[in-house]
Amino acid sequence: EVQIVESGGGSVQAGGSLRLSCVVSGFTERDYGFGIVIGWFRQAPGKEREGISCISTYDKSTNYADSVKGRFTISSGNAKNTVYLQMNSLEPEDTAVYYCAATYGTQQVVELSELEFDYWGKGTLVTVSP
Repeated sequence: EVQIVESGGGSVQAGGSLRLSCVVSGFTERDYGFGIVIGWFRQAPGKEREGISCISTYDKSTNYADSVKGRFTISSGNAKNTVYLQMNSLEPEDTAVYYCAATYGTQQVVELSELEFDYWGKGTLVTVSP
């Protein structure tokens, strides 16, 4: 069973930084050989869920939404089942629940669409005050 756990959310003032972590368990080494992409999404109150970044565990290629490009950085840790999202220059508009998600069977990054991802974490709240 694939499980995804996010951590690192919290409250920060505008201009500050946070680093989110995502740990994915349940995939086998064979699964990683076929390719797994891990992504970050967020959902602000009253808004639809937005894809913001993803990374291929196969070749470390990345993809970013324009709204976070240049401010957020996705990376994988020494353990390939761990992915980080470094968020700098945070703005009140970044306030949202941040979700980690994973998809299996692709070695390249995918479109930042919910439809591309099969497994989801429960989310971690990020609050940015003015």
